[in-house]
Amino acid sequence: MTEFSSILSTSGVRGAYRSSQELSVAPSTAEPEAAKPSFAEMLRDSAGGTVDKIRTAEGVAQQGLAGQVGTQQVVEATLALESTVKVMVSMRDKVVEAYQEVLRMPI
Repeated sequence: MTEFSSILSTSGVRGAYRSSQELSVAPSTAEPEAAKPSFAEMLRDSAGGTVDKIRTAEGVAQQGLAGQVGTQQVVEATLALESTVKVMVSMRDKVVEAYQEVLRMPI
């Protein structure tokens, strides 16, 4: 089996190291720390958005029953509602799973 040190030359490694030190990091375009929402705020906003989508879909369904909107709009609203509920159920399962994992941790 070939020795790893025989594959790479020492001068090549040093050159690569020098080149890597010359690289500069671009300024971050991410939001400053103060502007980032907390995890609780993200969950709250997500839950609020879900409730809004559910209410919108129910309103479209009621308008569809009254004949005010077409069948296509009712189907689209129902599909959007279904995908939103699936995402929220998945998020709920992950939060419950994380909570249970924390409870299992030894103190």
